[in-house]
Amino acid sequence: MVSGRWFKLTEAVVGILVVLLGASWGAETYCDFRKDGAQCFGSLGGTVLFQLMNNISEIPKYEMKHNTSNILRGKFNLSIVIGLQNRYNFIPSNSTLSITSLSRNDSGTYTLETFDSDGKLLETKTLQLIVGAPLSPVHLEHECLSQGQINVSCLSEEGDSPLQYSWTLNGHSLTDSELFSGNNGTNIIVLRQNISGRLVCSVRNQASFLFREIQISTCSFVNCSVNGTQISSWMFQENNSLCVEPTRVPSPDAPDINVIVEQWPIVAGALGALIIIIVVSSAIICVRKKKNNNRVEENNGELANDNGRTRRREEQSMDVQAEYGQVRKKPRHSDVLLSDNNDVYANVHKKTSAR
Repeated sequence: MVSGRWFKLTEAVVGILVVLLGASWGAETYCDFRKDGAQCFGSLGGTVLFQLMNNISEIPKYEMKHNTSNILRGKFNLSIVIGLQNRYNFIPSNSTLSITSLSRNDSGTYTLETFDSDGKLLETKTLQLIVGAPLSPVHLEHECLSQGQINVSCLSEEGDSPLQYSWTLNGHSLTDSELFSGNNGTNIIVLRQNISGRLVCSVRNQASFLFREIQISTCSFVNCSVNGTQISSWMFQENNSLCVEPTRVPSPDAPDINVIVEQWPIVAGALGALIIIIVVSSAIICVRKKKNNNRVEENNGELANDNGRTRRREEQSMDVQAEYGQVRKKPRHSDVLLSDNNDVYANVHKKTSAR
């Protein structure tokens, strides 16, 4: 029982890997075999995935052929892939058969037959597979015509025919009011004047489907003269630069006059701001200088007053000292009296001694 589950899990994993690898190698196509007479398209180098039935484990016996060659035979959950086992893979759990690395030889009619337990044919279904070259990337080219119409061509260089084209403008199919010539199924159309928006071209063949979109604008007529050359033409608005005078390349030593003119407001503003700063700075310096001069004069006046006071004090001090010196030089009255008394005493002593 475990081995049976493991076998189913292995088949499922292998099937998923085959499908993923097939998708990485090329485009993958899904084909429903449950609809009798279905038609399916595959891409060269891609993968096709056949959905055979809903539950093949309930079918007693089944066989599958490609044209007249048997490729699959089985009953209930026992199946055998016949030939091309490196490209064919059958998964009974989901009743699918995948074929990888498709070639043109894989095109043709595929037939699936089912039988009852007695071998009696129950049902036969067929499917037509067509393998072709996928489309190359789609290119859109557009130009203005002589009356302002827009010519648009949708090109794919590779891919099998037949190719089917379809156009949309801003999400809706083109109408007669927008188309000047051509139709929605051709690869070249002409749009009327004043048509603009998102234009999409879709291309399909039997093997693939691709699309490409562009943003188109209206055409306008240009009539002007540039460097003596007359220009009269219809062109798209985003390319309407022919009437713009070419920019003169300035020499390395000479300044560009156009640049100077364009930048003159910025230069004038900067010069004006610089002049204002200089004037204000000069005024501030003058005011501060005047204040400093006044302070110096006041300090000088105070210093002169202090010097005068000091000088007057010194003169007064010298007068006092002079007067004091004169007073000290005069003899005191007591000294004079004492001197006279001494003389009298001396004279008296002399007289006493003489007696």
